[in-house]
Amino acid sequence: MAAPLRVINSVAPIRICDNGGWTDTWFAEYGAIFNIGVYPYAEAQLKVLRRDEVDDRIVIHAENYGERFPVQPGNREWNHHPLLEAAVEYMDVPDDVAFEVAIYSEAPAGASTGTSAAVTVALIGSLDMLTPGRMTPYEVAQTAQKIETEMLAQQCGIQDQLCSAFGGINYIEMYQYPQASVSQLHVPDTTWWELEKRLVLVFLGKAHSSSDVHETVIADLEGAPPDSPKLEDLRQTAAKSRDAVYAGDFPSLGRAMIENTEAQTRLHPALVGAEAQQLIELAQVHGALGWKVNGAGGDGGSLTLLMGAESAQKRRLIRDLAGANSHFQHIPIYLSRYGLRVWDTP
Repeated sequence: MAAPLRVINSVAPIRICDNGGWTDTWFAEYGAIFNIGVYPYAEAQLKVLRRDEVDDRIVIHAENYGERFPVQPGNREWNHHPLLEAAVEYMDVPDDVAFEVAIYSEAPAGASTGTSAAVTVALIGSLDMLTPGRMTPYEVAQTAQKIETEMLAQQCGIQDQLCSAFGGINYIEMYQYPQASVSQLHVPDTTWWELEKRLVLVFLGKAHSSSDVHETVIADLEGAPPDSPKLEDLRQTAAKSRDAVYAGDFPSLGRAMIENTEAQTRLHPALVGAEAQQLIELAQVHGALGWKVNGAGGDGGSLTLLMGAESAQKRRLIRDLAGANSHFQHIPIYLSRYGLRVWDTP
């Protein structure tokens, strides 16, 4: 490959512990969501090339899948990775610019941690450096969500993109879909460090995918009023989580996580699957204060666990994962103080 004229880097965090999820959707109309941005990041590295030195003007390298393919703007037959291809189409990079962009994430695909949103946010952030003007984090999140819902016609809430764009610990109020305000929770370092120490992310071993269960839940919620108890129970856990973090009250945060997971079960029992229940029982044995089935729930995906003060309990839990279920996988995480970051390599 020809030597690049410029190298643009961007990273965006994934999302865990989304208390209030399901209320950030069009059928909820309004909602409240608490979530936390964490490493591992989704990464995009964009190499700007001389147009006359390359055969294909735009190339995407999906590193996790070992795929490298050209993109033809205007051709909407997206058959490799539609989300990435649609993002390139939407950003409308000037015709005289050639580039190859590599996409990578250490988070497993289908972990229900907003990885696809983080990938899209990172990609948009890098492409934004090639167009006039600059997007705000909120505009990047809006654009990422619009690509999924309008260009790809997928069911998609707003919280994943917002968490990835802003990072940190967030309380999001969606006052009228898809418009929302994002309040970042600023807490003492000791609270931040303690929360980071206590959190555990466990992948259940198989990718989450939308299913008939989700379609059933969506159909049911579409027919319910926005203030129905099913949705209101979820909304309430977001404010409880916010207040608990501000107070440094980890038992209360754990209870809010449990309440949210129980509210998910009331939407449909299959949203908290057999593997998730097995992990919850193991977490209880090891003194966990709370557990949240990440994302919408259902088959596969992951759980966020909030452990007690004794660090050894967390380590014992992680050691016992494989013995409980060979598919369980601990994903090391760190709280991300920042959301989308974009910079040039010198």
